[in-house]
Amino acid sequence: MNSFAIHAGSMFDGFASSGPVTVYVRGDRIVRVDRSGALPADNTEVIDLGSRACLLPGLIDTHIHLAFDAGPNPVTSLAATSDADLLAQMRAAARSALHAGITTVRDLGDRNYLSLTLVEELAEHPEQGPEILAAGPPLTTPRGHCHFFGGEVEGTEALRAAVRERHARGCAVIKIMASGGMMTPESVPPHASQYGLEDLRTVVDEAHRLGLPVAAHAHGVQAIRDALEAGVDSLEHVSFLSADGVKADPALIEAIVESNTFASVTAGLDPSVPIDRSKGMGARGQTIFSTYGTLQKVGAKVVIGSDAGIGPVKPHNVLPHGVADLVREGVTPIDALISATSLAAQLCRVEGRKGRIIGGADADLLAVNGDPVKDPAALLDVRAVFRAGIRVR
Repeated sequence: MNSFAIHAGSMFDGFASSGPVTVYVRGDRIVRVDRSGALPADNTEVIDLGSRACLLPGLIDTHIHLAFDAGPNPVTSLAATSDADLLAQMRAAARSALHAGITTVRDLGDRNYLSLTLVEELAEHPEQGPEILAAGPPLTTPRGHCHFFGGEVEGTEALRAAVRERHARGCAVIKIMASGGMMTPESVPPHASQYGLEDLRTVVDEAHRLGLPVAAHAHGVQAIRDALEAGVDSLEHVSFLSADGVKADPALIEAIVESNTFASVTAGLDPSVPIDRSKGMGARGQTIFSTYGTLQKVGAKVVIGSDAGIGPVKPHNVLPHGVADLVREGVTPIDALISATSLAAQLCRVEGRKGRIIGGADADLLAVNGDPVKDPAALLDVRAVFRAGIRVR
């Protein structure tokens, strides 16, 4: 069993920052955190990352699609790719995320439950990718948003059966498309609802009975309202779209703040890729980003789900840019880091094991050059990545 210590000039432990630190690792777990920063007095192997290095918990992306290739036409590419080739593509996407310091992801939509195959592979070889919390094919209406993943279902009993199937297969979360979406022209518009309140309640009740959380894709105001009332665990995108544009309802924002529901905001764009403003990433996109900042500042439980894979601006390693996006909207860097670590772990039901640096937690760690609490751009200057106690970068 491997045993070593990591020394760094500073640490963000998932909640707060501190000075020099030495973290002791045995096997795949953290066994001790010495906040004095003293080096071990015995012959323990030391990985000294230097005084400029900051050690953080591995980042958590709460919304990713490993099955999308982050190309200009991901849906077309998906349809043209065999399951064997798609799985190989997903392996590469997982490695890309891991090497950026993203050590846990929620995969919220795949085809034929391929993400569960990857889950099994990574259980044997964790150094090859992040821990994946998979939803399998998302629940959607016939010809509804992302129907091409194979999760079309309608009617109370069919919805219950679909939840049970995903539980039986080993999925970690249920994903439902409460509203239409931007990648499926044949679905209803993104601001329109696909499922009503009673259908959403059916899914939430069955999932919670089986111990699974529910993530609701919800762009439209009514879809957000219904999903919140149904008791979903996370609102994905939470864009407040209406037929007339973006309309953030203050009363609905307050209801989100007062609820137990997380807002999984879609942040993170690769700045090196030109933005296609025809797909809502211009003025409307900026209004949505401003709403994300408002949600965070008024006390909503905001986490960052990059939606990685859906286009060239969304490569699978894009999450660190999402932290910077929140900061640009007035969120403090430390709160943005919390959103991508300890708070995300709480949503994903891996709290205590992921998203923090403490004895007993998984040895999933990221080291960067610089201080991300002062400048989130430091997250892009990766010094080292550890997954399950194995250094992968």
